[in-house]
Amino acid sequence: MIRLLFVLLFIGSAFVAPAISLFSGILFALLFANPYPVVSKKVSKYLLQVAVVGLGFGMNLHQSLATGRDGMLFTIVSVVSVLVVGYFLGRWLKIPTRLGYLISSGTAICGGSAIAAVSPVIEADDNETSMSLAVIFTLNALALFIFPPLGHFLGLSQEQFGLWAAIAIHDTSSVVGAGATYGAEALALATTVKLTRALWIIPLLFVTMLLFRKKGSKKISIPWFIFLFIGAMMVNTYLNIPQVLSNILSVASHKFLSMTLFLIGSSLSLKAIKAVGAKPVVMGVVLWVIISVMTLLVI
Repeated sequence: MIRLLFVLLFIGSAFVAPAISLFSGILFALLFANPYPVVSKKVSKYLLQVAVVGLGFGMNLHQSLATGRDGMLFTIVSVVSVLVVGYFLGRWLKIPTRLGYLISSGTAICGGSAIAAVSPVIEADDNETSMSLAVIFTLNALALFIFPPLGHFLGLSQEQFGLWAAIAIHDTSSVVGAGATYGAEALALATTVKLTRALWIIPLLFVTMLLFRKKGSKKISIPWFIFLFIGAMMVNTYLNIPQVLSNILSVASHKFLSMTLFLIGSSLSLKAIKAVGAKPVVMGVVLWVIISVMTLLVI
């Protein structure tokens, strides 16, 4: 019965939001136990990489570079600052290195997408990936309710709010939701700037590859799916593939991502949660506040 429920939930996770899939998997893990732990780990690893590559078909290289050119310096400063602060904050809170790096990466660039891309590169286990995603998705949900009223209170213009939301809110879906609530102009700018920041996944992955190179090893493990991601983005930009096909590939990648997150969540152990406690949440909130205030001061 439990195995049948697991299979049904796995299939059903393709038709709900990624956050719901993740939390469904975590709830299943806490109530029961993953009946297929070995298979789930192997499937989630490759399905995650396929999902990341598929996301490239929803990105236009020229549009992203054109939008991001003016804010290039601030983007570099904000990404590097969050990663550096996250490193020292993680050490101070005594959070496992990989878990802290995942939370920092998700905060610095584009939430769940960055974590999904970085996770296989640093060989993070399912517990670390699940907890980092849970923190990011929880803060994303709060952002939808907090940012629009706060933007009105601060008297931010449509342009200012769009820029603020794109940088300070982690995930693209939450950025779109907050921007739509604030206004059409804010939505358009926020969405474009967020997609531009998503390009920073590429240099982040190469830096991560060097940082997490195994000690004593002269060989660098290259995450080949990165090149497939770049290739997908270039195909979408230069080959003029039909919009319908591009949309199908993009939607499929999001469905694969949701299914992957269910598998990752279902592998989370209660022991791992008790071991780190509330520290990942504290780290996520502190980094979130830092990037939010930093962005406000600039705009």
